[in-house]
Amino acid sequence: MTKLLWFLLAIGISCRVQGQSAPLQKDDSRYIHRKGKLFLYYGWNRSAYSMSDIHFKGEGYNFTLDKVVAHDRPTPFDVRVYLNPAKITIPQYQYRIGYFLSDKWAISWGFNHMKYVMDAYQTAKITGTINTPEAGIYNGDYQQQDLELTKDFLQLEHTNGLNYLSVNFDRVETLWVGKHRRVSLSAIAGIGAGVMYPKSDIKLFGRGVDRWHVAGFGLSSQIALRLEFFKNLFLEAQFEGGLIDMPDIITTGDAGAGAKQHFFYREETIMFGGYIPLFQ
Repeated sequence: MTKLLWFLLAIGISCRVQGQSAPLQKDDSRYIHRKGKLFLYYGWNRSAYSMSDIHFKGEGYNFTLDKVVAHDRPTPFDVRVYLNPAKITIPQYQYRIGYFLSDKWAISWGFNHMKYVMDAYQTAKITGTINTPEAGIYNGDYQQQDLELTKDFLQLEHTNGLNYLSVNFDRVETLWVGKHRRVSLSAIAGIGAGVMYPKSDIKLFGRGVDRWHVAGFGLSSQIALRLEFFKNLFLEAQFEGGLIDMPDIITTGDAGAGAKQHFFYREETIMFGGYIPLFQ
């Protein structure tokens, strides 16, 4: 997917360089009028995450794992899943609904469903104290010791998922317009902010819960290429990156127990969508 997105980005830059030398004006027949349009889209993503320090605290333990590695978990492609309206929430996906405040500025709200899976059996540095009967052989005082993260010690996944609900502000620039405005290519850049609402599957010392919870916030920025056709339909390739900070992650469900972590992410998404003219 990454190679495809870079290829589309190169096409967009080429169109901009070879196309009009000056921005299109409103009285130009090639100018794209967007103000007053509602838009919505849906698509599938791949994501990657920086290493993260994760702090755990509860009755009888208070420790930090350094530089924990995690990856996404894409659903293997199957048209019966990816193109089935009844199963659209199974893959890693994103949907968004927005409105053009002007021909070049848009505001939108969306739900970005990523999946974050800590690599099992990796070795991480641990610092802190564990002193609780349920921890068994892992009880002790630690100071930057190596610890293998076996599944009986820790299983950590935000797989249903690492959900980012955000508001975005985007700027849209037309790169190229075909005859009669049947096809056009636009570049989009923007920023976003919102809340993290994961449904985390975490088991610490073999115990855990799995429920929805507002765990923190996210900040993001994005660039994209949008191929518009038949005036009201489009395909879009998007790069996104940002910071995720979750200081209130549910772990065992016990009172006072929890975890916190923050990390950076990047994401590539392929989307399809359409426009609905409202006030034009």
